[in-house]
Amino acid sequence: MSKNPVEALSGFAIITGASSGIGLELARCAAADGCDLLLVALDDMTEAAAIAHAAGAASVETLVADLATREGLDAVLEQIGPRPVAALFANAGAGQGGAFLGQEWSAIARTIHTNVTGTVALVHAIGRRMREQGLGRILITGSIVGDIPGAFNLTYNSTKSFLNDFSVGLAEELKNSPVVVSCLLPGATDTPFFEKAGMEDTIIGNAPKADPAKVARDGYQALLAGETQEVSGLFNKMQSLFADLMPDELVARLHRVVAGPRGA
Repeated sequence: MSKNPVEALSGFAIITGASSGIGLELARCAAADGCDLLLVALDDMTEAAAIAHAAGAASVETLVADLATREGLDAVLEQIGPRPVAALFANAGAGQGGAFLGQEWSAIARTIHTNVTGTVALVHAIGRRMREQGLGRILITGSIVGDIPGAFNLTYNSTKSFLNDFSVGLAEELKNSPVVVSCLLPGATDTPFFEKAGMEDTIIGNAPKADPAKVARDGYQALLAGETQEVSGLFNKMQSLFADLMPDELVARLHRVVAGPRGA
């Protein structure tokens, strides 16, 4: 399904998780269209802001905020103020590898609150504005692992399953409105995720990964085209198809092999 295609993006755009990886590359894409940008992340964004300026952004603001907290979400909305928002790139994400029962609850809760609560809260607040102003585009970063029962990366995969379904359902609710909702579904991508998740000693952590610039361009173009979902990369399209066709128990077993620690 697609609707309201455009050739370029204009206006004020917000990118979360913008300090590196896919988020930084999405910022570069929006900057090339001359957007005014608000970059949000937990990390310092001095370099990200410089990259966005160099790519052509009309203006660049940065905000260090923890989107797993109410305070962080409130800080984003306060920074936006009354300005109309042309696009929201809801890209911030967290995760941790290892066995679920071996993880601390605080880490599990952070993944859920960052990936699900924070994303949905921002989409709800900003999506309402877009509906009222009669214009807006939302790109949510899901993942092909949302279709994979994720042994040894369980909470992350499960949150991405929620986001994948949430995006498509919201797009259906808004199909007769001027608000576009798209979901980007990448596979393993060359970002700091695997290091931060403690998954360097895994097969997937050491496997070749997609270029985040290519992944971001795929998602950005899908948003401009008004596509509901975009699986980035031919291999990921095939992997997603096979995951849908195979029994969940087998898919979980295969995921255990690639995501579990050596000897798991």
